[in-house]
Formats: sequence, structure tokens, C-alpha cells
Amino acid sequence: MKELKFFIDCSVFDRSPQGTTTYIAGLYTELIKNKEHHFYFASHTNNFKDTFGEHDNVTYLKYTSNNKYVRLLIDIPRFIKKLNIDYAHFQYIIPPITYCKYIVTIHDVLFLDFPKYFPLGYKLSKKYLFQWSIKRAAIVLTVSEYSKNSIVNHFNRADVTITPNAVDPVFFEDYDKKTVAEKVKKNYGIEDYFLFISRWEPRKNHDFLLKVFVEKEYYKKHHLVFIGEKAIPNRTYLDYFETLSSEMKEKIIDLNKLDFNELVAVVRGARLSIYPSIAEGFGIPPLEASATGIPSLCSNTTAMSDFYFLKEGLFNSNDENDLNRAIVWGLKQEGQNSVISSIIKEKYNWEIAAEVFLKAINENQQLK
Repeated sequence: MKELKFFIDCSVFDRSPQGTTTYIAGLYTELIKNKEHHFYFASHTNNFKDTFGEHDNVTYLKYTSNNKYVRLLIDIPRFIKKLNIDYAHFQYIIPPITYCKYIVTIHDVLFLDFPKYFPLGYKLSKKYLFQWSIKRAAIVLTVSEYSKNSIVNHFNRADVTITPNAVDPVFFEDYDKKTVAEKVKKNYGIEDYFLFISRWEPRKNHDFLLKVFVEKEYYKKHHLVFIGEKAIPNRTYLDYFETLSSEMKEKIIDLNKLDFNELVAVVRGARLSIYPSIAEGFGIPPLEASATGIPSLCSNTTAMSDFYFLKEGLFNSNDENDLNRAIVWGLKQEGQNSVISSIIKEKYNWEIAAEVFLKAINENQQLK
């Protein structure tokens, strides 16, 4: 394969960390090891240099504005034409005019599979923009078999390539549970806690977890900790929370704006990781918790049905009794499950994703 120039839109790094930032960071940290190609990373803040480091085949570019319209209509075309880019990689939406071959990663189309959980305006705009992007991109990527099938079903494009998400190697590292738990307690005042990491949307099912936590009286011995930005308000959760006593409310904690190292510490210090989401295009937190050695309980729907190795930790996200059954099981688990950890390390790593990515590029090159 000849030397190629890749432009990577990293505008997601200008906002709070999310799944797309993890995806770009993990995939391209692996890809830049290939010195045959040059990689141009662009954002408004350039706050990701520590993520990729300094390399001869890496160049950092700065957008003139944080406005997405300026970025898509002015900055990106200027960079692509000036640098003679071969492939430009975007998350979800590509620019309206084609200046080189575009790669688009569509992480999920849950707003089409589960429309009741999304605002009307969001659904209408995203369907149009996703359709536009999927039709015009040279290469379409996604992160799971579930998401691929949904994209094929809704947008009638069969050549969708799966570049699976991966678990950061730090989650597999050894650590002293007692030391970490004491540090977390000192920093945040929480102990023996159940942990749910996810941004707030109704489909994430925070209210379902809260109700089981309260009605099964887990608050008497445990904290319930939520980590994630507020995206779409969950009115059911808010209404239920207001009915709780002060004793119960004191055991329910929101932690936000944690950096990566702080997040890893909170995961390691947890008694259980619980992921009750109704619908996901992938779902990385259950895997991170399992890799860390924390008993991981996870909904068994959509893309999460792939996590068969969690076994008794899987539950029906509409069945309170089944979640409680999983919690009872999880609280009995002690020590790291090396079998599960090994499965995750082998199945979900960025080397695999990078190999699949380069294979897709090579196949596209052959089409000339």
C-alpha cells in the first residue's frame, strides 16, 4: 500500500469525554504505529496532544472556530485541499461537499430502533444527516454486529465494516483493592458502592436501577454512584428521587468531571458495576469493570447481548426481580475472574480494530 495521508476530525475532543473520544484515541494510537502513513489530527483546542504524543508521521491542526458549520464548510475543506489528503475520517456526519475519500463511523442508530427515547427534532435531523453520510462515504465503519445490522436495515448499505471498541490496557493492571477503596472513600466519601457509568438519557434506565436500589434496601449498606454528563433529562428518575427520604438521598451520589485516572480509581474501588441500559450500540463500561476485576452486571439487550461471558451478570433491563437476582449474585463474588478478563483482552483490543481498519482501506484502494 502506498503512503496515505489521513485527516481525522477530532472535534469531539473539544467537549466532555465520551465514547467517540475513546474510540478515536484507541484506534489511532494503534494506527500511528504504522509509519508508512501520515496522520493529521484536527480540533479547536488541540487538547489531545498528550493522547497521541509527538511522532514524525503525526501533525496537529487547529480549527479557526468551535462552530461546527465553520468547521465543516471552511476549515476542513481548506485542510484537505492544502494537504492533499487521501482519506478524511469523521464520526457520524461528513461534510456536505466531497473533497477526498471520506470514512464515517456510525456508532449506533438507536434513535431509529428505539424512537420513543429521543426528541422528534433529533430523530428527523439525524436520520437525514446519517443517510447523507452513509450514502456518500467511501468507507462506513461501526462498532458492533448489532449496530451493523441496524445500519444495513435502515439505510440499505451492506458494506459496513466493524471496528470494535476496546478496553484500555490500564484496566487490566494489578492494583491493591483495599488501598484504592480507602483513597476513593477519602476523596468522595463513598464506600461499598454500586457504580453506573453512562451519560444521562431515558434509555439508560437510571430510574430502573434507582428503584431496585431503594426498594430492595441496598441503601442501608451501600452507596449508588452515577458518573456521566446530563444529556437528555430523565423525568421518571427525577420524580422518583424527590419522593425519597433524606437517608436514601444521602446514599445516591453524582460524580462528574472526573479525569481518566480518577475514573479508573472509582471503577477499581466499586463493589459492583451495574449497566441497566435498555439500548446500546456497544457499551464499554461493563467490559472495563470486568477487566478491572469488579463484578459486572449488564443488561442483556441490543449490542450488550454479545457479552455472553458475563453469564450470571446479565439481566433483563425491564425486570426488577432479575436485576435484584444479578445483584445478589454479584455481591457473592470475590476476586478477579481471570477467565472473563482474558476473553475481553483477546476479543476487544485496538490492534484488532486497527487491522480491520487498514484492511478496509486496502480493499477500497483496490477499487480504483
